[in-house]
Amino acid sequence: MNTVLETFEKWKAFLAERVNQAQAVGMSDETISELAFQIGEFLDKKVDPQNNEERLLKDLWDVSTEEERKTLARLMVKLVDQK
Repeated sequence: MNTVLETFEKWKAFLAERVNQAQAVGMSDETISELAFQIGEFLDKKVDPQNNEERLLKDLWDVSTEEERKTLARLMVKLVDQK
């Protein structure tokens, strides 16, 4: 089964599409970052990393405070933002 989490490039492309859609409907950067944080929380609890990049992100997430996790989420959005 092919999933967006199969490779890090697929995940980044998927996230970029979602960020672009959110921007197109007028969501603020703050709202998008909060949603990215919530997605990160979900992935941390429910999804086993499927590649080295996802494993690194999970390891960083696991040792981070909530504020640091929010920073990681904002950085992921920034990484894929096509503005």
